[in-house]
Amino acid sequence: MSGEAVAGPDGALRCPWGLSTPDYVTYHDEEWGRPVRGDDALFERLCLEAFQSGLSWITILRRRDGFRRAFAGFEIAAVAAFDETDRERLLADEGIIRNRAKVDATLANAKVLARWEPGELDALIWSHAPDPATRPAPLTTADVPAVTTESTALSKDLKKRGLRFIGPTTAYALMQACGLVDDHLKDCVARGA
Repeated sequence: MSGEAVAGPDGALRCPWGLSTPDYVTYHDEEWGRPVRGDDALFERLCLEAFQSGLSWITILRRRDGFRRAFAGFEIAAVAAFDETDRERLLADEGIIRNRAKVDATLANAKVLARWEPGELDALIWSHAPDPATRPAPLTTADVPAVTTESTALSKDLKKRGLRFIGPTTAYALMQACGLVDDHLKDCVARGA
């Protein structure tokens, strides 16, 4: 059956995508699916998932340090204070994805989030985490959805509150990356870690 957990060089079974590059092995084993809390940390993941839209995740992963430098470590208050000079700097920065719509959405989202109460982004995102008891562990990659009712609801809530560039698929990728759901395959060494 295709898409099943695959043994890596160390013999441990992993999700197949997690073995395609050394960068992915580290990300898969140490980050993906682990709970992420805190407004700034979730803002970073929200931004990176938006920048990934239409691209491969490895492109973003390999530029993450550049993104962190360019966007002041994704500190919401700092990014909200960016001005037109910062915008032009970002659009010229070869260390990030220089997509005008994505840069503008990141800056606009920071301005919106800077008006929220501390912990409000964290609480809103995590309020959409499904009950793990209702989600059986996926056996193959074909069992992992791209969109769920929860990600659709999260996307709608974020958009209703003024955030941009966060559709249901991006919202679900955020939920996976931040541990709201555990989509590691049933036999994967990282499942439930």
